[in-house]
Amino acid sequence: MESIISTRGLTKKYNSFTSVNKLSINIKRGTIYGFLGPNGAGKSTTMKMLLGLTKPTSGKFRIDGKKMPEDRIEILREIGSFIESPSYYPNLTGRENLDIIRSILGLKKKDVEEVLELVGLSEFGDRLVKKYSLGMKQRLGLAGALIGKPPILILDEPTNGLDPAGIHEIRNLIKRLPKMYDCTIMISSHLLSEIELIADDIGILNHGRLLFEGSMEELKRTAKAQGIKDDNLEEMFLSMVNVDNYERMQRAVL
Repeated sequence: MESIISTRGLTKKYNSFTSVNKLSINIKRGTIYGFLGPNGAGKSTTMKMLLGLTKPTSGKFRIDGKKMPEDRIEILREIGSFIESPSYYPNLTGRENLDIIRSILGLKKKDVEEVLELVGLSEFGDRLVKKYSLGMKQRLGLAGALIGKPPILILDEPTNGLDPAGIHEIRNLIKRLPKMYDCTIMISSHLLSEIELIADDIGILNHGRLLFEGSMEELKRTAKAQGIKDDNLEEMFLSMVNVDNYERMQRAVL
């Protein structure tokens, strides 16, 4: 299957600290790619590089056959994104915030109403954002990413701050999106138990380095080959990270 996002040796350094280390990933068109790793693993930094929000120290990447920075505008036209805590105008309503995005993108008024309905905010669209709960702000951020039905979605932990019912609802929505909108989704999380319910493929990152990329079944086989129990996926994920941390510590001592 064709890759719509691919990176080769993508690296980001801040002085002596390496946030992303020679990362090479492939995200297939029309799939959901779960990007996993502990907090601070480099997931958000990778996504920011793909969006042109921070410049790579080295390496390269392509999105739908286009290169950054040469094709930056064309790339951004194809992507809806949700990175960390989205920014809003707190003294405007949710609907007004989305209408600003709609206007910039040259979309129709009905597009705002459609995404409000999708994320469950229709009845709160006229409430000031400063009166939104954290979960409602997360939903509004997701609505901003979805408006205009972009062919690529980059979502950085979009269920943060949601209660269990909200997590279930947004998770089911994300799972339906590739067929609804004919799109590709890259979604990050530090919870394998959440990603395993929706992702076609996963990439596991630790200290900026890719530990694994492939399907859930391939992950189980890889874990088994490394002597890690594969009956509990969350424990399997944590074991892989802990093994890598131990090996890093051993290399540092040597």
